[in-house]
Amino acid sequence: MKKFLLVLSITIPTLWVGIANPVQAQRSAAEYFDEGNTKARAGDFAGALQSYSAVVAMNPDHAPSFFNRGLAKANLKDHRGAIIDYDRAIEINSKEAVYYQSRGVSKSMQDDHRSAVQDYTRAIELNPDDAKSYYNRGVSRAKLDNQRGAMEDFNKATTLDPNDVLALYARGSSKQQLEDYAGCLADFSRVIDLNPKRSGAYAGRAYAKIKLGDYKGAIGDYTKAIELNPEDGLAYGYRGFAKAKVDDFSGAIADYDKALQVNPNSYESYYGRGFAKSKLGDQRGAILDLTRAVEINNSYTTDPKKIVYMGPINRSVLDALRGQVQEQVKINPLSQERAEAYFIRGLSKSKSGDAKGAIQDMNSAVELDPTYSDAYFSRGLVKSATGDQMGAILDCSSAIKLKAGHSEAFYVRGIVKHSLGDVNGGCLDLSKAGELGYTPAYKVISDYCN
Repeated sequence: MKKFLLVLSITIPTLWVGIANPVQAQRSAAEYFDEGNTKARAGDFAGALQSYSAVVAMNPDHAPSFFNRGLAKANLKDHRGAIIDYDRAIEINSKEAVYYQSRGVSKSMQDDHRSAVQDYTRAIELNPDDAKSYYNRGVSRAKLDNQRGAMEDFNKATTLDPNDVLALYARGSSKQQLEDYAGCLADFSRVIDLNPKRSGAYAGRAYAKIKLGDYKGAIGDYTKAIELNPEDGLAYGYRGFAKAKVDDFSGAIADYDKALQVNPNSYESYYGRGFAKSKLGDQRGAILDLTRAVEINNSYTTDPKKIVYMGPINRSVLDALRGQVQEQVKINPLSQERAEAYFIRGLSKSKSGDAKGAIQDMNSAVELDPTYSDAYFSRGLVKSATGDQMGAILDCSSAIKLKAGHSEAFYVRGIVKHSLGDVNGGCLDLSKAGELGYTPAYKVISDYCN
């Protein structure tokens, strides 16, 4: 689906008058200001910037010129510079809602959405009837994954302006994230009524139809989206999926072919095309495609040589964090199958540096006792140490299924997920580990989740 769009537009304030100098200086400054406005309207933002700079050189307390120069810089993509000018305008005059709103836009463009929300909130306090501020705050809240807060803002924006296409589109996207597919469909339908040329609305409605089981309807909407935007690889891929759902496997393959032309690294398209080929009896082609689906950009690979560590938790950091875990193993009665003996021998082999032998013994332990939570967890630790991070995640997940309060398993799964690029999932696991009493998790959260 298309990303939210932030609105950024030049807003020309009332002509400034009043400078404590002779008439000639006042006229000259006013001329520079008018010249800046004229250039801004014509799209000459670099020229406008120079004109506003001339004004503030004459009067460094003229807020409208700082503000307009900020707008010019923002339109030149210099959002850092724009924020400095907005700061000065607000310092001079803290009662102009549009100053806060524009600074919020530039902060949003710098991905500083938390600070942007504060600016939009101040703009709303000063002008509670401005739909654009609610819309922009909703966009930033959505970027912060606060979809319900975003929904409240989009609802308010559409109440103030029922035909606000941007707010309706953004609300549809938030409903999609909240899995309100009926509501999502209704919003995108309204967008289409207001703007039949917006391809993203057709794609958004089509996705909702897939989720609601209306595959033929989805195919129709994706077809319209593709007519409006022939280079939308996602639309081809999803239409291929919908066609596969109605057993049109040849049509699905054609769509996946097109999706892969647009994006040769779309592992989802290789998966879908492989599925369709398999259904049509082309098992050799299916295997080739499905192999690509498994291999492309896959952090969760079972081949340690293909693991890609992402972000600040690299392999050495992961090893250090995992090495701090102290296994809380107590002696248990020896069962008839003697799974416990295999498990403890596996621990001893691991501590002796024999990872392969340790895993073999722990394999035997869980084969003999499939409910052996500690054996799964310890095997996960050994697998992670040998580079098999996907195996470690699966073993920690098994341990958690068998013992919901296994705080160390949440911790280890969390740091491994984080190291593979799933920062949100990893931090959620670390939060659960802390909640369950494994307090070292909070140090990792402090260092790597904020």
